[in-house]
Amino acid sequence: MSEGVLLRAAEQMGVPLAEKQGQQMEDYLDLLVKWNRTYNLTAIRDRKRMVTHHILDSLSVIPLLSAKRVADLGSGAGLPGIPIALLHPEREVVMVDSNVKKSRFIQQAILELGLIHASVVHSRAEQFQPRALFDGVVSRAFSSLSQFLSLAAPLLSPGGQAIAMKGKWSKGEEERVTGYELEEVTAVVVPGLYAERHIVVYRKQ
Repeated sequence: MSEGVLLRAAEQMGVPLAEKQGQQMEDYLDLLVKWNRTYNLTAIRDRKRMVTHHILDSLSVIPLLSAKRVADLGSGAGLPGIPIALLHPEREVVMVDSNVKKSRFIQQAILELGLIHASVVHSRAEQFQPRALFDGVVSRAFSSLSQFLSLAAPLLSPGGQAIAMKGKWSKGEEERVTGYELEEVTAVVVPGLYAERHIVVYRKQ
């Protein structure tokens, strides 16, 4: 998938990228493909599928993310943290992951892409102790919504967003969680990704 295709797909999703941002996304993919040969950062090997399943999927959270200081829990190879930081370099994005190799990759990506407000913390999510609370916590890695919300709670300031990026979603699956209010469940369409995608937003009370 060329940079032009990436730009058109992002615009189709309502997340337009400047040409520089499109090139930075391509540079990030170059780095991911290179490191993935040695360190197995992601099960997806094909670059075109990385665009749809990683970059575009990560960008789908942007329209719902209002936070200025964001924690990405279980960031893996920096997803969705790196795309968020590339699109909004003024936001502080802290990516948290317990895997040493993935944390090192994120650090290298931050350096090579010049993301001065992004950082990585090598830690398990439950052991992460930030210097200040966040107004947004996001993750596309947790299978259990309740577990994610539990881990996000001590990291969030009152009124902060907890955003879970999920696959299939059944009506009535919403959970009433102490200390949170369910704000919205949004079905998103990711060009080229032929699977259900939903974004679930809770607000900390």
